[in-house]
Amino acid sequence: MSSIKILKNFLAVTRHKSVAAAAREIGLTAAAAGQQLQLLENEIGLELFDRTKRSLTLNSHGRSLIEPIQEIIARYEALGTKLKSELSGTIVLGALVSSLMGAFGKTLNEIKQSYPDLEIKLIAGLSSNFLDQVIEGTIDGAIVTESPYALPQNVQWTELYKEPMILITPSALKSSKNSTNLSDQLPFIRFERNTWTGHLVEQTIRVNKLKIQDGMELNSVEAIIELVRQGLGYSIVPQLANISWSSDRQLKIQNLPGKTVYRKVGLLERKKHSRNNITGAIKGHFLSNILKAS
Repeated sequence: MSSIKILKNFLAVTRHKSVAAAAREIGLTAAAAGQQLQLLENEIGLELFDRTKRSLTLNSHGRSLIEPIQEIIARYEALGTKLKSELSGTIVLGALVSSLMGAFGKTLNEIKQSYPDLEIKLIAGLSSNFLDQVIEGTIDGAIVTESPYALPQNVQWTELYKEPMILITPSALKSSKNSTNLSDQLPFIRFERNTWTGHLVEQTIRVNKLKIQDGMELNSVEAIIELVRQGLGYSIVPQLANISWSSDRQLKIQNLPGKTVYRKVGLLERKKHSRNNITGAIKGHFLSNILKAS
Protein backbone atom coordinates (compact mmCIF):
# COMPACT_ATOMS: atom_id res chain seq x y z
CA MET A 1 0.00 0.00 0.00
CA SER A 2 1.34 3.44 -0.92
CA SER A 3 2.71 5.62 1.85
CA ILE A 4 1.37 9.06 2.71
CA LYS A 5 4.52 10.56 1.11
CA ILE A 6 3.73 8.89 -2.21
CA LEU A 7 0.15 10.17 -2.09
CA LYS A 8 1.39 13.70 -1.32
CA ASN A 9 3.78 13.42 -4.24
CA PHE A 10 0.85 12.59 -6.53
CA LEU A 11 -1.08 15.67 -5.37
CA ALA A 12 1.99 17.88 -5.85
CA VAL A 13 2.38 16.62 -9.43
CA THR A 14 -1.31 17.35 -10.15
CA ARG A 15 -0.85 20.94 -8.92
CA HIS A 16 2.33 21.70 -10.81
CA LYS A 17 1.73 19.47 -13.87
CA SER A 18 5.45 18.71 -13.63
CA VAL A 19 7.40 16.03 -11.78
CA ALA A 20 10.42 18.32 -11.42
CA ALA A 21 8.37 21.18 -9.93
CA ALA A 22 6.57 18.78 -7.58
CA ALA A 23 9.92 17.35 -6.47
CA ARG A 24 11.16 20.83 -5.54
CA GLU A 25 8.05 21.41 -3.42
CA ILE A 26 8.31 18.18 -1.43
CA GLY A 27 12.11 18.04 -1.18
CA LEU A 28 12.90 15.14 -3.51
CA THR A 29 14.97 14.74 -6.63
CA ALA A 30 13.00 14.67 -9.87
CA ALA A 31 14.04 11.03 -10.34
CA ALA A 32 12.73 10.04 -6.89
CA ALA A 33 9.44 11.88 -7.44
CA GLY A 34 9.05 10.15 -10.81
CA GLN A 35 9.70 6.76 -9.22
CA GLN A 36 7.10 7.42 -6.54
CA LEU A 37 4.54 8.36 -9.17
CA GLN A 38 5.34 5.22 -11.15
CA LEU A 39 5.02 3.11 -8.00
CA LEU A 40 1.56 4.52 -7.31
CA GLU A 41 0.42 3.80 -10.86
CA ASN A 42 1.80 0.25 -10.65
CA GLU A 43 -0.03 -0.42 -7.38
CA ILE A 44 -3.32 0.92 -8.73
CA GLY A 45 -2.82 -0.74 -12.10
CA LEU A 46 -3.71 2.35 -14.12
CA GLU A 47 -1.89 5.24 -15.72
CA LEU A 48 -2.98 8.46 -14.02
CA PHE A 49 -1.39 10.90 -16.48
CA ASP A 50 -1.22 11.20 -20.26
CA ARG A 51 2.45 11.64 -21.08
CA THR A 52 4.33 13.18 -23.97
CA LYS A 53 7.99 14.17 -24.17
CA ARG A 54 7.17 17.69 -22.99
CA SER A 55 3.95 17.47 -20.99
CA LEU A 56 2.21 15.59 -18.21
CA THR A 57 -1.60 15.84 -18.22
CA LEU A 58 -3.89 14.38 -15.59
CA ASN A 59 -6.34 11.93 -17.20
CA SER A 60 -9.81 10.87 -16.07
CA HIS A 61 -8.42 8.11 -13.80
CA GLY A 62 -6.10 10.60 -12.12
CA ARG A 63 -8.83 13.21 -11.68
CA SER A 64 -11.10 10.64 -10.01
CA LEU A 65 -8.40 9.91 -7.42
CA ILE A 66 -7.71 13.50 -6.27
CA GLU A 67 -10.54 13.75 -3.76
CA PRO A 68 -10.16 10.24 -2.24
CA ILE A 69 -6.40 10.77 -1.81
CA GLN A 70 -6.97 14.21 -0.24
CA GLU A 71 -9.40 12.56 2.19
CA ILE A 72 -6.86 9.87 3.13
CA ILE A 73 -4.17 12.47 3.79
CA ALA A 74 -6.56 14.69 5.76
CA ARG A 75 -7.64 11.78 7.98
CA TYR A 76 -4.02 10.80 8.56
CA GLU A 77 -3.00 14.36 9.48
CA ALA A 78 -6.05 14.71 11.74
CA LEU A 79 -4.96 11.79 13.98
CA GLY A 80 -2.84 14.01 16.20
CA THR A 81 -5.14 17.01 15.90
CA LYS A 82 -7.84 15.41 18.05
CA LEU A 83 -5.32 14.97 20.86
CA LYS A 84 -3.81 18.46 20.57
CA SER A 85 -7.14 20.26 20.01
CA GLU A 86 -5.66 22.56 17.38
CA LEU A 87 -5.26 22.72 13.64
CA SER A 88 -2.44 20.81 12.01
CA GLY A 89 -1.60 19.19 8.71
CA THR A 90 -1.23 20.86 5.33
CA ILE A 91 -3.49 23.09 3.28
CA VAL A 92 -2.68 24.28 -0.25
CA LEU A 93 -4.06 27.70 -1.13
CA GLY A 94 -3.89 29.77 -4.26
CA ALA A 95 -3.41 33.46 -3.59
CA LEU A 96 -3.20 36.71 -5.51
CA VAL A 97 0.24 38.22 -4.97
CA SER A 98 -1.49 41.52 -4.19
CA SER A 99 -3.55 39.83 -1.44
CA LEU A 100 -0.32 38.94 0.38
CA MET A 101 0.45 42.67 0.41
CA GLY A 102 -3.07 43.37 1.66
CA ALA A 103 -5.07 42.24 4.69
CA PHE A 104 -4.58 38.53 4.00
CA GLY A 105 -0.80 38.68 4.43
CA LYS A 106 -1.10 39.97 7.99
CA THR A 107 -3.84 37.48 8.89
CA LEU A 108 -1.87 34.59 7.40
CA ASN A 109 1.03 35.39 9.72
CA GLU A 110 -1.32 35.49 12.72
CA ILE A 111 -2.83 32.11 11.79
CA LYS A 112 0.59 30.48 11.43
CA GLN A 113 1.58 31.81 14.87
CA SER A 114 -1.67 30.52 16.41
CA TYR A 115 -1.31 27.07 14.83
CA PRO A 116 2.41 26.17 14.63
CA ASP A 117 1.62 22.63 13.44
CA LEU A 118 -0.37 23.91 10.47
CA GLU A 119 1.52 24.12 7.18
CA ILE A 120 0.09 26.53 4.59
CA LYS A 121 1.43 26.15 1.07
CA LEU A 122 0.76 29.12 -1.19
CA ILE A 123 0.63 29.18 -4.98
CA ALA A 124 0.64 32.62 -6.62
CA GLY A 125 -1.57 33.32 -9.63
CA LEU A 126 -4.69 34.99 -11.02
CA SER A 127 -8.24 34.59 -9.69
CA SER A 128 -9.66 33.17 -12.93
CA ASN A 129 -6.94 30.48 -13.09
CA PHE A 130 -7.59 29.37 -9.52
CA LEU A 131 -11.27 28.65 -10.14
CA ASP A 132 -10.49 25.62 -12.31
CA GLN A 133 -7.93 24.34 -9.81
CA VAL A 134 -10.42 24.62 -6.94
CA ILE A 135 -13.08 22.78 -8.95
CA GLU A 136 -10.59 20.02 -9.88
CA GLY A 137 -9.44 19.74 -6.27
CA THR A 138 -5.76 20.29 -7.07
CA ILE A 139 -5.79 23.10 -4.47
CA ASP A 140 -7.90 23.30 -1.30
CA GLY A 141 -8.99 26.90 -1.80
CA ALA A 142 -7.88 30.29 -3.09
CA ILE A 143 -7.82 33.89 -1.93
CA VAL A 144 -9.35 35.67 -4.91
CA THR A 145 -11.30 38.68 -6.04
CA GLU A 146 -15.08 38.26 -6.21
CA SER A 147 -15.97 36.73 -9.56
CA PRO A 148 -17.82 38.96 -12.05
CA TYR A 149 -19.60 35.80 -13.24
CA ALA A 150 -21.90 33.28 -11.56
CA LEU A 151 -19.92 30.49 -9.88
CA PRO A 152 -20.57 26.76 -10.40
CA GLN A 153 -22.93 25.22 -7.84
CA ASN A 154 -20.26 23.06 -6.20
CA VAL A 155 -18.05 26.01 -5.13
CA GLN A 156 -18.57 28.94 -2.79
CA TRP A 157 -16.90 32.29 -2.19
CA THR A 158 -16.82 34.02 1.22
CA GLU A 159 -15.87 37.68 1.46
CA LEU A 160 -12.95 38.34 3.81
CA TYR A 161 -12.25 42.05 3.27
CA LYS A 162 -12.56 44.79 0.68
CA GLU A 163 -10.30 47.48 -0.75
CA PRO A 164 -11.38 50.68 -2.54
CA MET A 165 -10.26 51.10 -6.14
CA ILE A 166 -8.15 54.25 -6.27
CA LEU A 167 -6.62 56.41 -8.99
CA ILE A 168 -2.86 56.83 -8.62
CA THR A 169 -0.53 59.26 -10.40
CA PRO A 170 3.18 60.11 -10.15
CA SER A 171 3.74 62.69 -7.44
CA ALA A 172 5.74 64.80 -9.92
CA LEU A 173 2.66 65.23 -12.11
CA LYS A 174 1.21 68.71 -12.11
CA SER A 175 -2.04 68.88 -10.17
CA SER A 176 -5.19 68.53 -12.22
CA LYS A 177 -8.51 69.75 -10.93
CA ASN A 178 -10.32 67.22 -13.11
CA SER A 179 -9.16 63.59 -13.13
CA THR A 180 -10.77 63.09 -16.53
CA ASN A 181 -8.02 65.33 -18.01
CA LEU A 182 -5.18 63.03 -16.93
CA SER A 183 -5.19 61.29 -20.30
CA ASP A 184 -3.95 64.55 -21.84
CA GLN A 185 -0.76 64.28 -19.77
CA LEU A 186 -0.05 60.55 -19.31
CA PRO A 187 -1.00 57.15 -20.76
CA PHE A 188 -3.19 54.87 -18.67
CA ILE A 189 -1.61 51.66 -17.31
CA ARG A 190 -4.42 49.11 -17.20
CA PHE A 191 -4.72 45.88 -15.26
CA GLU A 192 -5.31 43.03 -17.73
CA ARG A 193 -8.87 43.32 -19.05
CA ASN A 194 -9.90 39.66 -19.02
CA THR A 195 -9.06 39.17 -15.32
CA TRP A 196 -11.50 39.64 -12.46
CA THR A 197 -9.62 42.70 -11.17
CA GLY A 198 -9.53 43.98 -14.74
CA HIS A 199 -13.33 43.94 -14.78
CA LEU A 200 -13.33 46.10 -11.63
CA VAL A 201 -10.97 48.61 -13.24
CA GLU A 202 -13.30 48.84 -16.24
CA GLN A 203 -16.30 49.26 -13.93
CA THR A 204 -14.50 52.08 -12.08
CA ILE A 205 -13.72 53.83 -15.36
CA ARG A 206 -17.31 53.48 -16.54
CA VAL A 207 -19.14 54.65 -13.40
CA ASN A 208 -16.78 57.61 -12.98
CA LYS A 209 -17.03 58.54 -16.70
CA LEU A 210 -13.26 58.74 -17.09
CA LYS A 211 -11.61 59.38 -20.44
CA ILE A 212 -8.82 56.85 -20.83
CA GLN A 213 -5.93 56.73 -23.28
CA ASP A 214 -4.52 53.22 -22.86
CA GLY A 215 -0.75 52.85 -22.79
CA MET A 216 0.17 49.49 -21.26
CA GLU A 217 -1.70 46.44 -19.95
CA LEU A 218 -0.23 44.28 -17.16
CA ASN A 219 -1.49 41.57 -14.81
CA SER A 220 0.44 42.67 -11.71
CA VAL A 221 -0.76 45.38 -9.32
CA GLU A 222 2.76 45.66 -7.90
CA ALA A 223 4.33 46.20 -11.33
CA ILE A 224 1.72 48.81 -12.21
CA ILE A 225 2.38 50.73 -8.99
CA GLU A 226 6.13 50.74 -9.68
CA LEU A 227 5.64 52.01 -13.25
CA VAL A 228 3.47 54.84 -11.95
CA ARG A 229 6.17 55.67 -9.41
CA GLN A 230 8.61 56.00 -12.31
CA GLY A 231 6.30 58.48 -14.04
CA LEU A 232 5.43 56.21 -16.97
CA GLY A 233 1.68 56.60 -16.60
CA TYR A 234 -1.25 56.62 -14.19
CA SER A 235 -3.59 53.83 -13.14
CA ILE A 236 -6.54 52.55 -11.15
CA VAL A 237 -5.62 49.87 -8.59
CA PRO A 238 -6.99 48.45 -5.33
CA GLN A 239 -5.73 50.31 -2.24
CA LEU A 240 -3.69 47.47 -0.74
CA ALA A 241 -3.73 47.47 3.06
CA ASN A 242 -0.02 46.91 3.70
CA ILE A 243 1.32 49.75 1.55
CA SER A 244 2.07 53.10 3.21
CA TRP A 245 0.34 55.19 0.57
CA SER A 246 0.46 58.45 2.54
CA SER A 247 4.24 58.29 3.06
CA ASP A 248 5.08 57.30 -0.53
CA ARG A 249 6.80 60.36 -2.00
CA GLN A 250 6.61 59.07 -5.57
CA LEU A 251 2.87 58.40 -5.64
CA LYS A 252 -0.22 60.51 -5.27
CA ILE A 253 -3.83 59.38 -4.87
CA GLN A 254 -6.29 61.43 -6.91
CA ASN A 255 -9.95 61.62 -5.98
CA LEU A 256 -12.35 59.91 -8.35
CA PRO A 257 -15.13 62.23 -9.53
CA GLY A 258 -17.99 59.85 -8.75
CA LYS A 259 -18.72 56.50 -7.12
CA THR A 260 -16.12 54.45 -5.22
CA VAL A 261 -15.85 50.86 -6.44
CA TYR A 262 -14.49 48.21 -4.07
CA ARG A 263 -12.43 45.13 -4.81
CA LYS A 264 -13.83 42.40 -2.57
CA VAL A 265 -11.35 39.66 -1.70
CA GLY A 266 -12.49 36.33 -0.31
CA LEU A 267 -11.94 32.61 0.05
CA LEU A 268 -12.99 30.41 -2.87
CA GLU A 269 -13.47 26.72 -2.05
CA ARG A 270 -15.58 23.71 -2.87
CA LYS A 271 -18.69 23.42 -0.72
CA LYS A 272 -17.49 20.02 0.48
CA HIS A 273 -13.79 19.25 0.89
CA SER A 274 -11.39 17.63 3.34
CA ARG A 275 -9.84 20.88 4.65
CA ASN A 276 -13.01 22.76 5.58
CA ASN A 277 -11.95 22.87 9.25
CA ILE A 278 -8.90 24.90 8.23
CA THR A 279 -10.68 27.17 5.75
CA GLY A 280 -13.34 27.69 8.43
CA ALA A 281 -10.64 28.86 10.85
CA ILE A 282 -9.26 31.29 8.23
CA LYS A 283 -12.71 32.79 7.69
CA GLY A 284 -13.32 32.93 11.43
CA HIS A 285 -10.03 34.73 11.96
CA PHE A 286 -11.01 37.46 9.50
CA LEU A 287 -14.45 37.84 11.11
CA SER A 288 -12.82 38.16 14.51
CA ASN A 289 -10.49 40.89 13.29
CA ILE A 290 -13.40 42.77 11.70
CA LEU A 291 -15.36 42.66 14.97
CA LYS A 292 -12.33 43.92 16.90
CA ALA A 293 -11.92 46.82 14.50
CA SER A 294 -15.58 47.85 14.67
